[in-house]
Amino acid sequence: MSPAPDAAQREAAHQLEVRKRLREVEEAILSRAPEHDLQPSLDRIQAVMELLGDPQRTFPVLHVTGTNGKTSTARIAESVLREMGLKTGRFTSPHLHSMLERIAIGGQPIDAERFLAAYDDVIPFVEMVDARSITAGGPAMTYFEVLVAVAYAAFADLPVDVAVVEVGMGGSWDATNVVDAPVSVVTPIDVDHRRFLGDTPEEIAQEKAGIIKADGIAVSGVQEDRDAAEVLVERAAEVGARIVFESNDFGVTAQDVAVGGQQISLRGLAADYPDLFLPLYGAHQAQNAAVAVAAVEAFVGGGNQPLDLDVLRAGLAAVTSPGRLEIVRRSPTVVVDAAHNPAGARALRTALSEAFTFVRLVGVLAVMSDKDATEMLETLEPALDEVVVTRNSSPRSMRPSELGQIAADIFGEHRVTVVQDLPDALDTAAGLADEGGVGGGVLATGSVVTAAEVRMLLGTTDV
Repeated sequence: MSPAPDAAQREAAHQLEVRKRLREVEEAILSRAPEHDLQPSLDRIQAVMELLGDPQRTFPVLHVTGTNGKTSTARIAESVLREMGLKTGRFTSPHLHSMLERIAIGGQPIDAERFLAAYDDVIPFVEMVDARSITAGGPAMTYFEVLVAVAYAAFADLPVDVAVVEVGMGGSWDATNVVDAPVSVVTPIDVDHRRFLGDTPEEIAQEKAGIIKADGIAVSGVQEDRDAAEVLVERAAEVGARIVFESNDFGVTAQDVAVGGQQISLRGLAADYPDLFLPLYGAHQAQNAAVAVAAVEAFVGGGNQPLDLDVLRAGLAAVTSPGRLEIVRRSPTVVVDAAHNPAGARALRTALSEAFTFVRLVGVLAVMSDKDATEMLETLEPALDEVVVTRNSSPRSMRPSELGQIAADIFGEHRVTVVQDLPDALDTAAGLADEGGVGGGVLATGSVVTAAEVRMLLGTTDV
């Protein structure tokens, strides 16, 4: 007769079963239409939420849209709220390594068992809506819609005191937009996702303004395009919301490079906050912090109540934003950044000049085929001594030969190396950086997938 398994063995067997089930669920979700292939509508997600009893209405939300900086802004705001003693949820996208990262509880990715429990609660209703939609000639729910439903169910089940929710794309018809958020956040608007959002900042602002809700407070970053800013003002007036803008109502008053990040001072909606350490690089991250702090002020006191300075300092000091100007290796230094459009490339180039002093910098670039690779490369060219073009594992990744030709036209053929596979490209770039002696570096960028895969290749997977 074999002995009964001890507690450790039972736990190991249980965790093995959890991991197996998680893989099955992830595969089922991934089999749905991807995020970049969608049919704009709130009908399906609204139907699921109604069947679940509208869990998204059981907790208040800070809702974040914009073109770039959404994830960092959401992570900064959530860190400050958490430091204030609130139980927080956070929904962001895309993820770097695991879809569990998208749903965070108390600043940490949701654990597998809680995720599976929320999925089990949601999936019967998802399947009902799928059947109804398909019968009517429509699509099944997408990958993103299902994850939104799971996130809202998990936040309600805990429950959280507040959720910081990042829009996936646009705003008006984004699946996250089944909440009535008292605070909406709009980071700077630029041109991206033309197929769905439009060709101008003004057109794109029309979609993003849809998250601004009646009687709420809208917090906007600097909008360089006046027409886009006017769209936001008009939407706020239409629904009776108050709107505040960076540089007019709040902003960055001081910024200096510091070891491991930057020292900043902010003018908030309710007070000035001097001498804050932010462990992120670049002026754009200081601006993201200003927007996030104003959003927190709007949430906790309608913008009229100053935040406790010590709490704010601790919240900012604890911020992380993986894959955003992140150093993942030394000797040579390897920096990854998720810049995936021209606006992101501009912010990246400025931040490189502010925060780093590389003697020689070699780029590793893998860009999605539906992005403006030409403008991105033109933007980054002055910052890079050489570039190694390659592809990441996504089927959307541009062919290295095509990207290489674009790069050769911009950099000159003598500064461009084409390598088919990302691991080999990283090794090639490290060798080229070392040729410059001490002080050489590698920048891996072009998409979130590129940043994630370089992180993983170099042994960094924490988020």
